Amino acid sequence: MFKSFFPNPRLFFISVIVWLALNMLLWYTGGHSWGEYIGFPKGYADAELSVGVSRFWESSSLWFYLWFIVATGLFAGFWRFFSDNKWQNWSILGSAFILFNIWFAVQVSVAVNAWYVPFWDLIQRMLTNGGGNIADLYRESMVFLYIAMVAITLAVVNSFFTSHYVFRWRTAMNEYYTEHWQQLRHVEGAAQRVQEDTMRFATIVEDLGVEFVKSVMTLIAFLPLLFQLSKHVPVIPLVGELQYSLVWAAITWAIFGTVLLMVVGVKLPGLQFNNQKVEAAYRKELVYGEDHADRAQPATLKELFGRVRKNYFRLYFHYTYFNLTASWYGQLDVLYSLVVLFPAIAGGLLTLGLINQIRGVFIQVGTSFQYLVSSWKTIIELLSIRKRLKAFESILDKD
Repeated sequence: MFKSFFPNPRLFFISVIVWLALNMLLWYTGGHSWGEYIGFPKGYADAELSVGVSRFWESSSLWFYLWFIVATGLFAGFWRFFSDNKWQNWSILGSAFILFNIWFAVQVSVAVNAWYVPFWDLIQRMLTNGGGNIADLYRESMVFLYIAMVAITLAVVNSFFTSHYVFRWRTAMNEYYTEHWQQLRHVEGAAQRVQEDTMRFATIVEDLGVEFVKSVMTLIAFLPLLFQLSKHVPVIPLVGELQYSLVWAAITWAIFGTVLLMVVGVKLPGLQFNNQKVEAAYRKELVYGEDHADRAQPATLKELFGRVRKNYFRLYFHYTYFNLTASWYGQLDVLYSLVVLFPAIAGGLLTLGLINQIRGVFIQVGTSFQYLVSSWKTIIELLSIRKRLKAFESILDKD
C-alpha cells in the first residue's frame, strides 16, 4: 500500500515528522525574521499583515514561500541520494505541493476572518448612525472578492493536481500487485482488490491526510487568535467566569463529540469489512457461472445473496443510530458557538464585527478539534479497505 509509492515508508514518514518539527522549531524561534539577512526589509516579520489580498505577497509571506521551497528541495535531495524509488518525485514533491496548498487555504481563512471585523463594524456603524457612504460597502466587498478569487483559483489547481497524484499512487500499487499476481490471484476477490481497492485506498488516505494536516495547520493559525479573543468573553453559560473560555469551550465540545461517535460507531468497521467479503464471494460465483454451466446454480446464489442481505441489514441498523447521533451533534454544533457568546452579547461586551470574528475563529478551531467526528465514516471505510489489502499482502509476506 505504501512501499510501492513512498521510499522506505517507515523511515520516510519518520523523517517527514522530524523535518517538519525541525523547520517549525527554527521558524518559530526566529527563522521567520531571518529574511533580513538576504535583503528583506528590516522588521518585516513583526509588521501586521494587511486586511486584503495583498497580504499574500507581502515580505513575510514571500519569505515563507522561499523557506518552504528550500526546505522541500533539501528533503527531496536527501531521499534522492538514499533511495531510487521511481515514484518519489510524486510522493515527495507532489506531497509537498499539496501540503503548501493546505497551508495556503488556511491562510485564506485567516485573511477572511481578519476581514470580518472592519466589514461588520462598518455595517454596525451605518445602522447605528442612520446610514453612511454606500461606496464603503462596495469597497469592503471587493476586498473579500479578491481574496476569494485567489483562493478559488488555487483550489481548482490543487484539485486537478491531487487527481493526478492519487492516480499515480494507484498506478504504483497496481504495478506492485500485478508483478506478484501469480501468488495473489487465488485470494478471494483478488481482482477487486487490485482494480477497485487500490484506487479507493489512495483516494481516502489522501483525503484524510489532507484534512488532518489542514486541521493541525488551522489550529496553529487560529488557536492563538482564540486565546486573544477569549478576553472579550470572560463568562460562558453554565460554567461562569473562566480564563481562556473560548479555548476550553471548543476543546470540551470536540472531545465530547469525538468520544460519542467513536462509541456509537464501534461496530461499523468490522461490518464494512465483512460486507466486502460477502459481496466478493457472490460476485466470484457469478463470474464462474459465465464460463462454467455447473457454477452459479440458483440454490448457491440464493445462499450467497442471503449472506449479502443479512450483512446489509445489519449495516443499515447500526448506521441508523450512528447517523442519528452524528446529525444531532451537527445541529447542536451550529448553535453551540453562538450560545457560548450569549453572556458577552447580553452584557454588551461585543460589537457585530467581533461576534462574527469570534464565531469564525471558534468554528475553525472547533472543526479542527472535531477531525475524528467529521471523518469517522471515511475512517471506517478506510479501515475496512486496509483490512482487505493487508490480508491480500499477507500472501506475499509468507513467500
